[in-house]
Amino acid sequence: MTANREIVADAFAAWSAGTGSITDTFAEDLRWEIIGRSVAAGLYQPARQFVEEVLKPFEKRFTAEDPFRPVLIRGIHEDPTTGTVVVAWNGAGTTTIGTTYTDTVAWFLRMRDGKVVEGTAFFDSIAFNELWQDVPA
Repeated sequence: MTANREIVADAFAAWSAGTGSITDTFAEDLRWEIIGRSVAAGLYQPARQFVEEVLKPFEKRFTAEDPFRPVLIRGIHEDPTTGTVVVAWNGAGTTTIGTTYTDTVAWFLRMRDGKVVEGTAFFDSIAFNELWQDVPA
């Protein structure tokens, strides 16, 4: 396993186990793009903007006992010539209104010096919008 792929795999394992956060891998100058037509679709830069405008409000919609986390890693692949790691995964968590939210996600993570400098995310925009609308942050 290459260093970048290993960093991402370890970060996902820690996030899944509740012992770490995926944000630990983010470079400060991270550029993150959410593809599609969800309410969160768009470009975020730097990491602080992405965390404040998307990740924190998303996390607030889940219980502390069962937050949204990866539950199945479908695959982790790397293109060593570009430093890009692709992770396909399923996530799930219990919302603060008692419903279960699940999603299948694909992230393309371009790495530099062991940190994610560019992320591109694909997920179920309809399910995400329903969560954003139905579950208060």
